Amino acid sequence: MARTGAAKKRWTVMVYLAGDNNLDSAGAGDLAEMKTVGSTRDISIVAQFDRSGSKRVTNRYFLQKGTRLDEDVVTGLGETNTGDPAVLRDFVKWAVTEHPAQRYMLVIWNHGAGWDDSNLYEGDYFSGAAPPVLRKGKQLSPGRASASTAPVAMSTVRAAFRRGRRSLFHPTVSTLMSSRAIAFDDQAKDFLDNIELKQVLAEIRRTLGRKIDILGFDACLMSMVEVAYQIRDAVALTCGSEEEEPGDGWPYDTILKALAARPSMAPRDLADLVVKNYLASYKPNEGVTFSATDLSAIAPLATAVNGLGSALTRALADPAARGAIVAVRAQVQEYSSPYDQYCDLADLCALLIRGVKRPDVKRACDTVRAALAKAVIRAGARGKRVAHSGGVSIYFPKKTVSSLYATLDFSKRGAWASFIANYTRSLGRRR
Repeated sequence: MARTGAAKKRWTVMVYLAGDNNLDSAGAGDLAEMKTVGSTRDISIVAQFDRSGSKRVTNRYFLQKGTRLDEDVVTGLGETNTGDPAVLRDFVKWAVTEHPAQRYMLVIWNHGAGWDDSNLYEGDYFSGAAPPVLRKGKQLSPGRASASTAPVAMSTVRAAFRRGRRSLFHPTVSTLMSSRAIAFDDQAKDFLDNIELKQVLAEIRRTLGRKIDILGFDACLMSMVEVAYQIRDAVALTCGSEEEEPGDGWPYDTILKALAARPSMAPRDLADLVVKNYLASYKPNEGVTFSATDLSAIAPLATAVNGLGSALTRALADPAARGAIVAVRAQVQEYSSPYDQYCDLADLCALLIRGVKRPDVKRACDTVRAALAKAVIRAGARGKRVAHSGGVSIYFPKKTVSSLYATLDFSKRGAWASFIANYTRSLGRRR
């Protein structure tokens, strides 16, 4: 194993597996995939795996080919909270100290929910649940004094449970389900929200002295404008999915085999390779999406999207244009319920250009599409249900806007957040 002061390798791949939930067996399977390649003279593959059930232990691994997994354990950490930013920070600090490299890829492996930071265990649900709005148990808007014992709608829990794999660091929803009732109790655990993610990635950037080359999300729904904008200052490139991920997640064996064969590849080449190998690992009609994004282009994309928000807000005052926007929202590529509040940005612009007969809206859409072309390195989809996916999604609610949305960096820029607020309010007006 490399030690501090050793010559730098080409790449260190760091995989942070938050498996203290219903993903434990999937995590073990993915580690086995990584070990089919293992660390080489040019690449280090390290992992931290928090396990569930009777195991209840977190291990750090330097993964090698041809060994038993327990032989790859570097240190045992006991029980950890993967939703604590300090746990992720300490893993990365250890990895870059013990395994210095020219390039770093960090993969966050778990459930994923895009920008949405609502706490299912507190009765907070982004698709329109009643207040209070809570993050980590802290009340952010007026409402009931406490939701700690409030039941969650069965449809909500069933939908989340059906997803099975991958909202970012939420523990398994199955702990909430019983034959008698659903309630919140001491089994509720922590998760890493987007504000914390921004903070911990900023700390990691300071440790590295530069941006993380690639941040991979082996998790659902993370390829969003809002997520990318949140972490733009700490990460160069991202890889992730607009749609939910199937249980198999990333094909670590084929990705790492290709990297080991050509360890000199640049970050853009590796990001491109991850997308191609991910898509190739699924059947033609499996309903998967995947993309790689250049975050140096995210600020111009955010500016373009806010310009579109301004144009659409003006269009809402025109009854014909407003009706066309409603029709577009009904047709646009969206993702699995309950996350059908997320829609593909490229497809949205294409439909708006055809459906809304206003020059200012067309100009704004053209600007967004040009910005998307610079931001998206590669994108693809497998299956008719997700065929109109262009690589980046955005929050476009159908009924109400989550109060949590205003806490994101992207939302604070204003114009898109103002548009969706005006749009959802307009739906309640008499036509």
